[in-house]
Amino acid sequence: MGSPELASLYQQVILDHSKRKNGFGLLDGAAAESHQLNPTCGDEITLRLHLADDDTIERISWEGAGCSISMASASLLHDVVAGLTREEARDRIALFREMMRSKGAGVEDDEPLGDAAALEGVSRYVARVKCAMLGWVAFEDTLTLSS
Repeated sequence: MGSPELASLYQQVILDHSKRKNGFGLLDGAAAESHQLNPTCGDEITLRLHLADDDTIERISWEGAGCSISMASASLLHDVVAGLTREEARDRIALFREMMRSKGAGVEDDEPLGDAAALEGVSRYVARVKCAMLGWVAFEDTLTLSS
């Protein structure tokens, strides 16, 4: 994660997104919906995939309850995926999953994740990885369901 200043910045990004919750509130007209639950801690999320006319991801909408990590991760996901093709979205999911499995080592290039790279530090805490992955798993599910 680097310097203490960078760690502090990342913590602030997570706190901001856990409060602001971009994409929060389920919208009608979704191509697919997925509900995911983390039985370990009780975090849950319902996510809807909204596609544009050209089949790119217009946006996601979601509702959920849980810790700041799961809520911030869903908010950050919202910002990362808008405008992507399905293939690009699957690549982002794979990169995020790789980062979450890195145990703090990160990934070679986290730029495609945008501010979601702030969650890299979570990968050091195995019990928290499921929290960070919850929205991403729901999003991955909606991509499959809408194919």
